[in-house]
Amino acid sequence: MKLSKCGLKERKLWEQAGIFLPGYDVEAVSEKAKKEPVWVHFGIGNIFRMFIGGISDGLLEEGMLDRGITCVETFDYEVVDKIYEPYDNLGLNVILHGDGTREYKVLGSLAEAVKAQSSDPVQWNRLKEIFSIPSLQMVSFTITEKGYALHRADGTWLPYVQSDIQKGPDYAVGAIAVLVAMLHERYRAGKYPLALVSMDNCSQNGSKLRKSVLTMAEEWKKAGFVNHDFISYISNEDVIAFPWTMIDKITPRPSEQIAEDLEKMGVENMQPVITGKQTYIAPFVNAEKPQYLVIEDHFPNGRPALEKGFGVYMTDRNTVNLSERMKVTVCLNPVHSAAGPLGVVLGYELFAHMLNTNEDMMKMARMIAYDEGLPVVPDPGILSPQAFVDELFQDRFPNEYLGDTNLRLAVDVSQMVGIRFGETVKAYVEKYGDASKLTAIPLGIAGWLRYMLAVDDEGNRYELAPDPMKEELQEQLHDIVVGCPETFTDQLKPILSNERLFFTDLYKAGVGEKIETMFREMIVGPGCVKAAIHKYV
Repeated sequence: MKLSKCGLKERKLWEQAGIFLPGYDVEAVSEKAKKEPVWVHFGIGNIFRMFIGGISDGLLEEGMLDRGITCVETFDYEVVDKIYEPYDNLGLNVILHGDGTREYKVLGSLAEAVKAQSSDPVQWNRLKEIFSIPSLQMVSFTITEKGYALHRADGTWLPYVQSDIQKGPDYAVGAIAVLVAMLHERYRAGKYPLALVSMDNCSQNGSKLRKSVLTMAEEWKKAGFVNHDFISYISNEDVIAFPWTMIDKITPRPSEQIAEDLEKMGVENMQPVITGKQTYIAPFVNAEKPQYLVIEDHFPNGRPALEKGFGVYMTDRNTVNLSERMKVTVCLNPVHSAAGPLGVVLGYELFAHMLNTNEDMMKMARMIAYDEGLPVVPDPGILSPQAFVDELFQDRFPNEYLGDTNLRLAVDVSQMVGIRFGETVKAYVEKYGDASKLTAIPLGIAGWLRYMLAVDDEGNRYELAPDPMKEELQEQLHDIVVGCPETFTDQLKPILSNERLFFTDLYKAGVGEKIETMFREMIVGPGCVKAAIHKYV
């Protein structure tokens, strides 16, 4: 069986293998999306294909949608060349249940894949054409939190952003510059309305996206690339809206075991690829079943029937904010960001296996969510924080079939510590005057910095996961030697006091010294990380 439009004609073979095929006309929904796009998505990797693509596939199956999604890649163009084009833009989603059973479904909802590449006239002009069509209602985003960043930690422009500002819309490279360039095309075509919907895992993501868009546009106005009327167009949220969202679905990188299993079932060419930009992706995506997408219902040009999608809640901005705060600052993400890097140091590959077999790590995880997080999290109303955490610890975190790795959870942590830890720290300061009551969260922060030393608890070196601040942090920590605690003096001070990083000064919050103490205990010698965790939990 080939994952291609032609290959799907062998319907019986797919059904015998237990793989569900689209019940709609894939060709027709693709053609309609190409002529009159409604939904464009930026950042077309694993979470998009599994979750957003899966929602649109479900709406197509139910007759609630009559065209696919236009897929736009802003960062790694090899994804289009190696995963979209060779498979006729089809995807294969594999749902992994905790009892070891799986569900397989071929997606036909990914209408076309476009590279947001200004150096390629064909791709660039197609993108301009898409944004000039009045039917377009929404552009959603999973470009990761760093995709919205314009500045370094010291406040200066990132080099590619500086280049985008100087060169203007015709030579845009970064996702935000590309987006503003396309909004300018839409403005020139007729000032048509549009909703720009960040679905990335960051606090007040719509606000973040809006700020980055307006910043880039203002810089282009200063340079004479755009006029004041364009700024007014994108500043009016009744014309260009930036709805806030909360997204949740644990989506590990594609499993080599699942690739082998699919090939044994008869599906050809399922092996994952690693691109030159270190994107790990495959023709299939594997993930858990539970999913949550809470969206602020503000769409100036109309929208698809998103509320009919599995796990989708349409609501107001405040409810989205409370849902996101519940998940990102308390229930799920802080556990990942605290336990994942420590798991790497302790030598555990899989997150679930670590929690299932290491009592101290499970206790630390539970302390972060139940003991330290839940007491300061407001209830969003549509989702119960207690029930959400219970589902995580009873069903989702222990699911070893997910194969989620601690190294994946250590990706880009520097971009997330402010939201995932800083918010709870600030809530404790507000409630108690300082955050000295916290133990597991400071332990997680100390563990992340210990992980940045790239030496495990047995003294062996390892490769760090990708992170935009990796070099900067390693430079600050470079003279700390594991096994020689005397080499640790005041190297953590500029990090823990950095309000750009943590959204608060952790020393003023009353936990800076505690983190330093924990960190010092973690560098004494072999086994000291394990001992420190046991001591504090």
